[in-house]
Amino acid sequence: MRVGTVARKTTETEIEGRLVLEGSGRAEVRTGIRFLDHMLELFARHGAFDLALAALGDLDVDQHHTVEDVGIALGALVDRALGDRRGILRSGYFVQPMDESLAVVALDLGGRPFLVYSDRVRARRVGDLVTELLPDFFQGFVAHARANLHVKVLHGRSSHHQVEAVFKGFARALRFACERDRRLRDRLPSTKELL
Repeated sequence: MRVGTVARKTTETEIEGRLVLEGSGRAEVRTGIRFLDHMLELFARHGAFDLALAALGDLDVDQHHTVEDVGIALGALVDRALGDRRGILRSGYFVQPMDESLAVVALDLGGRPFLVYSDRVRARRVGDLVTELLPDFFQGFVAHARANLHVKVLHGRSSHHQVEAVFKGFARALRFACERDRRLRDRLPSTKELL
């Protein structure tokens, strides 16, 4: 099994986590932001990952440090679990409906961090999560997973449904990209022979 662990401590947050790529969709998540916990629980279930993550952040200041650092920690978990990335499919995409909302997520684990993020969320908060921080979460993820990620919500009325579609699509795209390709099991998925 491919497993990643992280222990990250700054003056603003303290995060410990463990990710099993070949999991069964179990999640034990505590970030202090319940809607973010819910999205990470969806991420684990729809990606068939096992995720344990505990974060203590300076939520008395605001949510920014916690949300961004949880994204950083999740990216580091994926990077560590993948190891040298030999034999992985590398790229994945998913088109995820959630009632009236539709999100497209495409991901490349090729070592080049880049984020393109576009949603249609109008609400300042979904549950207790400040929605303007979603790009910060995913920027932290791509920087530390060494991933290229494109997220676009094509349409949707409910902000809750849009965010949920994004996280479900993200999980399924990542699940596919992390899968091993039997035909290329000993090779890097790059003609450069370097990721």
